[in-house]
Amino acid sequence: MQAALVKRICNEIARNKKHLAAEFARNRHPVESRFAVLDNVLPRADAERIHAAFPPLAQMRLMSSFRERKYTSKALDKMSSIVHDAIFAFQAPEVIAAVAEITGIDGMTGDPSLYAGGISAMTRGQFLNPHIDNSHDMTRAKYRRINVLFYVTPNWKSEWGGNLELWDTPVRRPTEIPSLFNRMVIMETNRRSWHSVNPVRRDAARCCVSNYYFSTQSPEDNDYFHITSFMARPEQPLARLWTATDNLLRSGLRRVVRQGLSKKDLYQAGVAGKHS
Repeated sequence: MQAALVKRICNEIARNKKHLAAEFARNRHPVESRFAVLDNVLPRADAERIHAAFPPLAQMRLMSSFRERKYTSKALDKMSSIVHDAIFAFQAPEVIAAVAEITGIDGMTGDPSLYAGGISAMTRGQFLNPHIDNSHDMTRAKYRRINVLFYVTPNWKSEWGGNLELWDTPVRRPTEIPSLFNRMVIMETNRRSWHSVNPVRRDAARCCVSNYYFSTQSPEDNDYFHITSFMARPEQPLARLWTATDNLLRSGLRRVVRQGLSKKDLYQAGVAGKHS
C-alpha cells in the first residue's frame, strides 16, 4: 500500500508543480513561513481508510497544558498498517525530492524515528497555541526545514475550527488555512514561523498525519538553536506574559540539560519492515 500512496502523492505534486512552486514562493508576507496547499492528494477511498484506521482517542497520548491540548500517537507498530504506510509514504525519498523541487530546499531527509512526526487528533475545545517548532532534530545535527501536514477527517468544514494558522512576526494577525479532508500543507519552518491550530468547535475529531523534513543546512546564513517556544493568542495578554517566562525557563533548562527532560517518545523504526 505504501508504494501506491507514494506514487499518487508524487503524481499529484508533479501535476500541480508549477502552481505549488509559485504559491510557495509567493506566500510569505505578512507571515514568516512560506507555504503551499494541495487538495485531493489521495483517492478519496484511501484517505477515508486512513482516517478510519486512526486509533481510539483512549489509546492516544493526551497533551494537555496552557500551551496545547490534543491527542497524539506514534506507536504505529500497534496500529493498522495503512496508518503506518500513510506516514512513511510522505517520508519516501521520491516525495521528499518532489517537495524539494517545490520549495527549492535541497538536501532534506525524513524523520524515521518520528521525533517530531506521527498522528494527532483534536476534539471540541482542543487547540495548539502559537509557537515556533524546535529548530533541530533530537541530536541537533540537522535543522527542521519543512512541515508536511495531511488532514484526513472526511467532510471537515472550516467553520468547525481546528484550522492551521500562520502568523506575522508580532503574532498579531493569522492567515488561516482550513484543515479540509484530503488536503496537504507544505509549510516552511524557521525561527520566525509562528503557527497554531485554533480551537475545535465541533463534537468530532480533526485528524492529521504529520511529517517533518530536516537538513544540515541552516535556513539562515548562520547557525542557531532554539527549543519549541509558545505564545498565547493576541486576546490573551496576561497569558502572553506567562508563556514568555515559560519559554525563558525551559530554554535555560535546555542549556543545562542538553537532551532535555521531556519524554523521548520515539517510534522504533526497526519495526517498519513488518508493515511494508
